Amino acid sequence: MTVLDQASGAQAGVSEALENTAYKKVFWRIIPLLMFCYVVAYLDRVNVGFAKLQMSSELGLSEAAYGAGAGIFFIGYFLFEVPSNLLMNKVGARIWIARVMITWGIVSAAFAFTSSEMMFYILRFLLGLAEAGFFPGIILYMTSWYPSHRRAKIIATFMSAIPVSAIFGNPLSGWIMDSFHTFHGMSGWQWMFLIEAVPAVLLGLVVLFYLDNRIEDAKWLDQKEKDVLLANMEAENRIKTASPSSLGATLRDGRVWLMSLIYFCFVLGQYGLNFWMPTLVKASGVVGNFNVGLVSAIPYICTFITMLVLGRSSDHFRERRWHLVVPAMIACVGFIAATMASSTGIAIAALSLAAAGVITCAPLFWSLPTAFLAGTGAAAGIAWINSVGNLAGFLGPFIIGYLKDATGSNSIGMYFLAAALVVGCIATLSVPAKMVNR
Repeated sequence: MTVLDQASGAQAGVSEALENTAYKKVFWRIIPLLMFCYVVAYLDRVNVGFAKLQMSSELGLSEAAYGAGAGIFFIGYFLFEVPSNLLMNKVGARIWIARVMITWGIVSAAFAFTSSEMMFYILRFLLGLAEAGFFPGIILYMTSWYPSHRRAKIIATFMSAIPVSAIFGNPLSGWIMDSFHTFHGMSGWQWMFLIEAVPAVLLGLVVLFYLDNRIEDAKWLDQKEKDVLLANMEAENRIKTASPSSLGATLRDGRVWLMSLIYFCFVLGQYGLNFWMPTLVKASGVVGNFNVGLVSAIPYICTFITMLVLGRSSDHFRERRWHLVVPAMIACVGFIAATMASSTGIAIAALSLAAAGVITCAPLFWSLPTAFLAGTGAAAGIAWINSVGNLAGFLGPFIIGYLKDATGSNSIGMYFLAAALVVGCIATLSVPAKMVNR
């Protein structure tokens, strides 16, 4: 090896070390905060599944009415998703994410005063409006800090907030409902909504004063570190020459609609499971709201581990499609097995397979559209895909509730969710590997 080769190798080593140091700083600055925000967001979105254990009987809600109310959240979410992301692209993530969190915290607290089926529907709709733009805004925000070959692991880490929210939130929700029931004349589910809404407002204020909109704004990075990160993002954006450049072009892009279909199928399974998990666990023979919370946390512990392992693996091998298809098929097995469970232990094992598979699909999926979307196309495309996909959040709980009312069993609903995942897998494999495996 020549002296020149040695010098070149040493320089490359220094550059790589600088890059790794910079990304480590970025990670610890923004990811724990965003993850904590998503824990709170997800808890406020799905804690209605626990509230149902008391609220349905007190308000006289049928299974179908609960399913419709749980799902109507996503109608409001759908209507404001794209405008919200486009606004965030203009005003910056710091102000917009803070606005989202504070407003959804206020609306979530208002659920404590629900007195009728119609009020339940209205508040779920308003919660969707308030939260619209949070998740796609975070995904868009991450695309301005991380290149695609680092993104699956980061998104998986961020979205591990979903199982973390359930691991800690489910027992917390059950404990609040049992411990505070009739306290000051209010039911346990009312106290749960009030108490669990407070962190959203407080974190919104933290985001307002702590988050940086862009790499250039980060005073905690030195100039060399900023230069490395900016060079990586410029190189990334040069590759995305085929990205749509306007809202109209985005909505006419067939790739965006294919991504919407894939995400719709996976979200159908995810929310169908999340909203009905406490009911399914209780039906397996678990008694007491706190015990239901503890037991229903088990599938999410499995999910947390699976998400981190597969996110790291997807980035390491730079392979996206099969890393999405395999957990989806595992979830199919879990949904079907749950219908045949003859004991609580077998039911929880089946639900663990279903949860680990279907919820892991969410972070792995976002490596597909962010591989070709950039700029305004990314702001509009990510929001559109997420909003169309999340319409499944309305359809899934409603259909499961309807099928349970019609048949008296959870089995048909589980078969429906499994079938949706199969369609999602077929659509995923239709995506050209060279488009997403970078």
